[in-house]
Amino acid sequence: MTDNHILLAHGSGGRLTRELIETEIVSRFGDGPLAGLPDAAELPPLAGPPVFTTDSFVVQPLEFPGGNIGHLAVHGTVNDLSVAGAVPKWLSLGLILEEGLALGILRKVLDSIRAAASEAGVQVVTGDTKVVARGQCDGLYVNTAGVGEKMPEFDLGPQRVQPGDRVLASGPLGQHGAAVLAARKGIDIAHGPSSDTASVHRLVSTVRTCAPQIHFMRDPTRGGSAAVLNEIVEGRPVTARLREERIPVSPGTRAVLEMLGLEVLHMASEGRVILVCHADAAESVLAAWSELPEGAGAAVIGEMIPGDGRVIMETLAGGDRLVDMPRGELLPRIC
Repeated sequence: MTDNHILLAHGSGGRLTRELIETEIVSRFGDGPLAGLPDAAELPPLAGPPVFTTDSFVVQPLEFPGGNIGHLAVHGTVNDLSVAGAVPKWLSLGLILEEGLALGILRKVLDSIRAAASEAGVQVVTGDTKVVARGQCDGLYVNTAGVGEKMPEFDLGPQRVQPGDRVLASGPLGQHGAAVLAARKGIDIAHGPSSDTASVHRLVSTVRTCAPQIHFMRDPTRGGSAAVLNEIVEGRPVTARLREERIPVSPGTRAVLEMLGLEVLHMASEGRVILVCHADAAESVLAAWSELPEGAGAAVIGEMIPGDGRVIMETLAGGDRLVDMPRGELLPRIC
């Protein structure tokens, strides 16, 4: 292609559309079911029940410390499948491009998608590309849908959570939200936060032997860990009791949040797992996670006790405070 930016003609279905797809899409993803550009992918049967999810990504800025919208598009969908107890298999890729988007940015995002998908062991098998007029989107929106194969050992759900269960975090929390906030607001500090965007599929697969004692898993994206924990206990006779001293937080994230007076449990993570398991399994889960780079900093952050559906934090000062659901628009457009 001779032009260095997306044109409306790239979405017309004509020569430029074909050139864009063959040059930028097929060159990266056309070695599987996408070869030949069928209207739909024909997939092999699965041994277990299929698990299906979809997500859209509208983050601003498109690039941030630690990643870009391409990483998020893969990790977000792969992680939703993983914490549902599934092995991620296939992804669809939908691109909405804005007229004037630099092709260099699109190429960088597509390279990130290819690398992230390869690392997670998933194939991009079908997709779609549309172009909208200048000013109708923020450069690039991405939609991914994913199919995975359910692992029969996992039986997950908030109804399985019970008093005595332990609450675990797979690593430092809130890094993605803090990194996007810092990039958006021009907060430039030494050793500042870097997004934790990553696939959690290995964090899940490595605790498969503990699956009967694992009661719940979720990746704490929008709304952060506070939203996840409140959703678990809402309307149920349990309370999540956390200990502030055990919450893993990176120094860069802590610096930004303390500067702005924000709660780390309200900040999004894009490569972490909140897991609730029987007390007897907690150390085994931590030991398995500690063998993986993405499990560095994993910790037991609290436990479930008899209660009335609240999340309570035991503070460093020795008191208790309520950890509520985030209210209002704390930090929109983070994923």
